[in-house]
Amino acid sequence: MLTPLDIENKRFSRKKVNGYNVFEVDDFLDEVTNDYEKIYKENTSLKDKIDELNNSLVQYKTIENTLQNTLLMAQTTAEDVKNIAKQQAEQIVADAQVNAKKQVEILETEIKDKRKELEEIQRQFDIYKAKMESLLISQLELLKDVNDEN
Repeated sequence: MLTPLDIENKRFSRKKVNGYNVFEVDDFLDEVTNDYEKIYKENTSLKDKIDELNNSLVQYKTIENTLQNTLLMAQTTAEDVKNIAKQQAEQIVADAQVNAKKQVEILETEIKDKRKELEEIQRQFDIYKAKMESLLISQLELLKDVNDEN
């Protein structure tokens, strides 16, 4: 690509016959050089701006990727926490059911033991009652015998 300096330093050979006016060519070349210099500087500036914007774009894409990864990690972590909490809740319920069954079995065993104890006490009471009746009957007969003798 030509630079403004290349245009400015360009010299043409001079012809005497039917040649161009040297001053007009020089003036035109000066004008082209000025315009080309403006366009060249603007082009360079725009290229720098494009590079700057591309760098910013890369930076923003990096930030976007980081945010997406962070969001994905947060979602995964939330799912993991939710699953762990669910498992813990299920384990708590299962443990509570096992404990409740054990308590029910213990209470049922205690009830059976108390019933057996009650039955034993009732049997002993019946035996005691029978003995007392027998004793009272024998005492009553003794009293009758004593009254009959008198």
